[in-house]
Amino acid sequence: MSWISRSFRLLAGSLLVFACIGSFIGQAMAEDGASRKSELVLSVPDAVATTEADMKAYSDPLEHTDLSVAMVPIPGGKFIMGSPEQEADRNQDEGATREVEISPFWMGKFEVTWDQYDAWREDIDQLRRKLMSIKAGPRDLVVDGVTKPTEEYTDMSFGMGKGDYPAICMTQHAARIFCKWLSAKTGRYYRLPTEAEWEYACRAGTKTAYSFGEDPAQLDQYAWFFDNSDDSYQPVGKKKPNAWGLYDMHGNVSEWVLDQYLSDYYDRDGNTVDPLNIPSKLYPRVVRGGGWDDDPEMLRSAVRVGSSDDWKDQDPQIPRSIWYHTDALSVGFRVVRPLNEPSATQKSVKWDKTAPEQKDPEE
Repeated sequence: MSWISRSFRLLAGSLLVFACIGSFIGQAMAEDGASRKSELVLSVPDAVATTEADMKAYSDPLEHTDLSVAMVPIPGGKFIMGSPEQEADRNQDEGATREVEISPFWMGKFEVTWDQYDAWREDIDQLRRKLMSIKAGPRDLVVDGVTKPTEEYTDMSFGMGKGDYPAICMTQHAARIFCKWLSAKTGRYYRLPTEAEWEYACRAGTKTAYSFGEDPAQLDQYAWFFDNSDDSYQPVGKKKPNAWGLYDMHGNVSEWVLDQYLSDYYDRDGNTVDPLNIPSKLYPRVVRGGGWDDDPEMLRSAVRVGSSDDWKDQDPQIPRSIWYHTDALSVGFRVVRPLNEPSATQKSVKWDKTAPEQKDPEE
């Protein structure tokens, strides 16, 4: 064998060895990355699903507390968004009606309560971890990096009750950051619902003014509103749920969604598959469902309300807080989790996108 042939054999052998080593290192890095990612996901077997048929109701624990967030599976499908012209007490911004397609997701069974909200807002989960001398885990390190609201100037429940009462008076920004915290806390992607997802889930397959039919006389069985609330919100889950197992979709507190409010949004041509009107200015943004201080017609499934800077009239701070709406005593929120988590790029260009950027003067 010539020295040239031997050299080629040696070179080929070396390349093969390097290729094997590279493959081993790549596999090890991939396994290490997967292992690190799995460390960030709180194990909840019922929360795992790859298809719509696999989706189950589950509760996501808020680690280091006795709390959890109950989630209900919502099947994907199409529905007619908005209200027909003949619907009683219909508002102009509820049309024109259009068919919308929604991908499957989970939705909070209840509105986010003060107990859940304060676990983030007052750092109760991490304080309890430290008091119990529990070493910070990978999730705790991520959670610690999520922004917390500055201290409020007064009791934001305004004496109406905390605990399992719905959290209120937060800005949409605050609700979004809570979702970011919840995502870090569990390792699963949570966000606010879109306006379309919210109405789809509220209707639960119905086409009537309310999820239970057309007759507002039945509202007392399903909702807290002006006539029965005794001038205050009430603990979540005390009325009947809709057909998909969601409580207080009508009344108790209105709920933030992701969308910018435009009165003629439904009249514009646009995407009808998982639509979202991405916010580009601070006001107005959409809340849905009506609250404890609203009349029955404002609790209909199709009703849309836009936020206003008037919701901060009582805020004495200069500049006014990015976290609190001191005059939104019937505004709260609930969370959703899509079956198929979007990519980082998809999040940045759609689901998590909002402008203008909110910065806390105290930071």
